[in-house]
Amino acid sequence: MLHRCINVPRICAYLANLRFVSSSPPLLNFHFDTHQFVQRLEREGLNRAQAEGIMSAMAEVIDESVRNMTSNMVTKAEQEKLQYTQEVDFSQIKSELQLMEKNDLAMLKAENDRLMTDIEKLKQRLREEVTRTQAGVRLDLNLEKGRMREESSRQEIKIKEVDTKIEQEIAGLRTTIQASKATTLQYLVGFVTGCSALLMAYLRFRV
Repeated sequence: MLHRCINVPRICAYLANLRFVSSSPPLLNFHFDTHQFVQRLEREGLNRAQAEGIMSAMAEVIDESVRNMTSNMVTKAEQEKLQYTQEVDFSQIKSELQLMEKNDLAMLKAENDRLMTDIEKLKQRLREEVTRTQAGVRLDLNLEKGRMREESSRQEIKIKEVDTKIEQEIAGLRTTIQASKATTLQYLVGFVTGCSALLMAYLRFRV
């Protein structure tokens, strides 16, 4: 029997102390059949007052334990509210991420377009620079060719002038040689004639 193995006064004092130090509110929520529990204690040999005291103490201990266990638990409504809040936060974060992604893509596209425009401008500037350089080189080549043609023409004119001078000199030398030949021939004719005259005179004198 229960009253044979349990010291009822000691249990009552212990439970009374528990009721004294308990911080539970006066209004208790009974989590078991108190009337049946009191009747069982009475059947075990306890009187009405002891059975009700044990029942009250047990009710307070159980209620306090249940309150302590449920204090850290959330209700279904709170859980659903928290889940809804989390879903809303997740949706907001997702929307913000999508917006940021769109903004980043738009910024990247704008930056890419700007870079492509800068590259096209640079290509155009390079083409213009190459065209100007080629035109300058062609102009320099044409000027050099013209200068070389002019120099070649001057050289040809000088060569012709030299050839003309040489021909004139040769012609003058020929004229001088011909004149010298004529003078020499006249001199020889005169010398021969004089010698012949002297010889004829000598022969006449001898005869």
